[in-house]
Amino acid sequence: MSSSARAPVAFVDVETTGGHPAWHRITEIAIVGMADGEVEWRWSTLVNPGVGIPPSIQRLTGISDEMVCTAPTFAELVPEITRRLEGRRFVAHNARFDYGFVRAEMRRAGHHFVAPLACTVRLSRELFPDAGRHNLDSLIERHGLVCESRHRALPDADVLAQFWQVLLREVEPAAFAAALDKVGRRPSLPAHLPEDLPDELPEAAGVYRFYGEGDALIYVGKANNLRERVLSHFSGATRDAKSQRLSAQVRRLEWTETAGELGALLLESRLVRELQPVYNRKLRGNSETWTWHFADEAAAPELLSLDGAVPAQGDAFGLYKTARQARTALVNAARDARLCLRVLGLETGGEGSCFARQLGKCTGACVGEEPLARHALRVKLALAPFKIKSWPYRGPIVIEERSAQDVLHWHVIDGWQYLGTVVPGLDESSIDTPRSGFDADVYRILGRHLKNGARRVKPWPGLNAARAGSE
Repeated sequence: MSSSARAPVAFVDVETTGGHPAWHRITEIAIVGMADGEVEWRWSTLVNPGVGIPPSIQRLTGISDEMVCTAPTFAELVPEITRRLEGRRFVAHNARFDYGFVRAEMRRAGHHFVAPLACTVRLSRELFPDAGRHNLDSLIERHGLVCESRHRALPDADVLAQFWQVLLREVEPAAFAAALDKVGRRPSLPAHLPEDLPDELPEAAGVYRFYGEGDALIYVGKANNLRERVLSHFSGATRDAKSQRLSAQVRRLEWTETAGELGALLLESRLVRELQPVYNRKLRGNSETWTWHFADEAAAPELLSLDGAVPAQGDAFGLYKTARQARTALVNAARDARLCLRVLGLETGGEGSCFARQLGKCTGACVGEEPLARHALRVKLALAPFKIKSWPYRGPIVIEERSAQDVLHWHVIDGWQYLGTVVPGLDESSIDTPRSGFDADVYRILGRHLKNGARRVKPWPGLNAARAGSE
């Protein structure tokens, strides 16, 4: 048997107040030490999290506020936990969860902790690819493991030790060693980035920012899984040309977690618009947006740059990156619907019929044979698929988004403008007035989200109150 599989390991399980190490805390920790395939010791303790335990978590784990109120804090346990983990591979089921919580608690206590990892979920998938499910209950049933009490730290850690012993007995040594090497392999990183970056990156939705020489912002990206997406930029053979350039130029990175994909999309759009990172400019081009606006029912449309909000009066059609693109779209629509290019202001000329009328491809608005009001109506019908929707609410709204880790965010929107994101009950006062103006990307994002009547939408009272107070 390979020495890597029989080297000292620590099977770790934690119970917590929730699913995210940045916001939640440990309530119980267990560590089972093993070397050469034999259990050396078993240790566990309740932990005072310093915060209340949600009722749903109490029902799941059986750990109540009363049980932990006299328990030691994690900071008080750091010396003992460090001693038990030192020199051992950190093994857990869904290791990013337990390892992330231990690292977060260590950081709060002023300690830096890094350890080699092995995830038993990934090991099971690697060694038993046809087994179907790989959660802890499935492993218990499939391998005949014994667990005294699920969702308590020590019994769950004991199960992992039993599973490891099953692997030592039943898996060919070279296959076990290869699987262990694969799941424990650390990704290669650009020279300027810290080695423990893979441990810091969360497996959560959010937005990341790459900085280059002189701390210049060179790229902003969004992800449903920050760790997976960021590391993919540096993953060798799978890198495209853009990722190779970014990898060569990046000197540091930052990230912001969001409650889900909507928050990541909105934040990415805002940062790209306001900060204009180098590579985003190259990818997305000009940030201007143009539209055709009808201020008068009978008049020709006006080409308008949307540098602020969509006009409250009249109708607007289309979102175009350039004025030229907008004119081309209207010319194509005019030809399909036999509209008059001269009346639309797209053809110069003197008196008399337009060129298309002479070819029988204009219904005669240029010479009074079609009323201008009727012609304007047909223009709108031709452009109807591209009409910018009116804001469907009476005022600003909140779109609520909650992550699987129970992180709750409110996205505040007014007139298709993204005003910002707040944590309910914490920073509502940070939202006051529209800041970003009309953003075509935000309009498209929200249009998709609100298309079929989005749930978890509610009026936003904060902005109304602020406006009322300023009047």
